[in-house]
Amino acid sequence: MKRTGWLSLGVATTALTLAACSGGGSEEKAAAPANTTTAAAPAAAPAPKAAAPAADDTATVTGATFASFTGDAASGKTVFLQCQACHAVEAGVNKIGPSLAGIVGRAAGTVAGYSYTPANKNSGITWTPEKLFQYLENPQRVVPGTKMAFAGIPDEQKRANVIAYLGELK
Repeated sequence: MKRTGWLSLGVATTALTLAACSGGGSEEKAAAPANTTTAAAPAAAPAPKAAAPAADDTATVTGATFASFTGDAASGKTVFLQCQACHAVEAGVNKIGPSLAGIVGRAAGTVAGYSYTPANKNSGITWTPEKLFQYLENPQRVVPGTKMAFAGIPDEQKRANVIAYLGELK
């Protein structure tokens, strides 16, 4: 037998074996010939994205609230080390992300000299500790279209600590 014949026989045998192992139904089903193609099932439509929470909505996915935690700024400074690759804490120093000096109480998208996405600039958000707590859980949920490529900080206490540290920055 030529090599292509052996390949076809191997494919057919494998298909029949898999059908038998999976409780493949009646004996009337035959394996598809190796030289035919089958149409792929149409891809499922992506689920519609949930709308971003309103600018004044601070509900988190987990239901945790900022008020339930006491932030520790010293611990927050340590957690913030992961943020330093993109954010500076000195006023007027923008990196990949904007300076975070004075972020608590500031309107989103307003640091001079930083190029924000329209999603961030037009979000209507004021960065209260509660809104930061929500945002740092999952930034893309709160501001869909943000260019902040960060998955978030799932640990609520660490988020509260970072916010305590950011609150000390002027």
